[in-house]
Amino acid sequence: MRTELTDTTSSKVNRALLEARRAIGSPTMGLVLTLVLATDEENAYDAVRAASEASREHPCRIIAVIRRTSRGPHKLRANRVDAELRVGSDAGTGEIVLLRLHGALTEHAGSVVLPLLLPDAPVVAWWPGDAPAEPARDPLGRLAQRRITDAAAAFDPVGVLDERADGYRPGDTDLAWTRLTPWRSLLAAALDQKPLPVTGAAVESEPDNASAELLARWLEDRLGMPVARLASEGPVITGVSLRTTGGEIRVDRPAGVLATLSLPGSPDRKVALKIRSGAELLAEELRRLDADVVYGSALRRRPLQTGLSA
Repeated sequence: MRTELTDTTSSKVNRALLEARRAIGSPTMGLVLTLVLATDEENAYDAVRAASEASREHPCRIIAVIRRTSRGPHKLRANRVDAELRVGSDAGTGEIVLLRLHGALTEHAGSVVLPLLLPDAPVVAWWPGDAPAEPARDPLGRLAQRRITDAAAAFDPVGVLDERADGYRPGDTDLAWTRLTPWRSLLAAALDQKPLPVTGAAVESEPDNASAELLARWLEDRLGMPVARLASEGPVITGVSLRTTGGEIRVDRPAGVLATLSLPGSPDRKVALKIRSGAELLAEELRRLDADVVYGSALRRRPLQTGLSA
């Protein structure tokens, strides 16, 4: 069921949600959190679709804040909230509220969203595109226990990491870090199988890849030694090597789907290491609402060796 409201208010949106639930015969809610995403009109469709797919694992109220700018007549630039509500089969397993903010209201998104948050439920804020330098100080970020950004969407994906490190607060995370979960698990398991002293390390990736830089920082943080950044043709991260006193531990993923794991004294074996979709990444982040201290430590680890070399 879809409902459209023009030049509306937060209280009218709440009433319309209640009426919509009653109309489809579902007056009660089984939603576990509120997911607030801030985006523009260009990226709204993809962001809402990813959030809706993630909500199948985490039933939630999705509030998409879409800031609109107009070059038309003064009347079109007036302060106004337009809303589109999706409940039932049109919203997956939760509810979707699209809020299009016009005029000065674009600077006060927090005040518009606050009355629409689910009572006594966690709040997660997500910026699928451009994100504030300090998410915790953003009007929407102040409402959330967890704040998700994506450095890969920034103009300078690697450079923005230092900016995020300066503004880091517990509860911040980034999808560039979430993309590394399979890599970190695989490397940790490899060192568990071959617990040998590491004497050197390198990360190979396409240039300007935020996940590769975070992986290198994580290794530097864990190993306490510089990690070389090596440029490759991609896509994304293509390989990691750990030199040990007993030989080289290496993970090669040239095609982006299957990787080859090589361990000293053991035959090579294939492991699944696919590039995951935005919905899968978001669903993983929604599984935890506490601070990711490992991410914070890796993010704030200044590179011991900067840049990518050929």
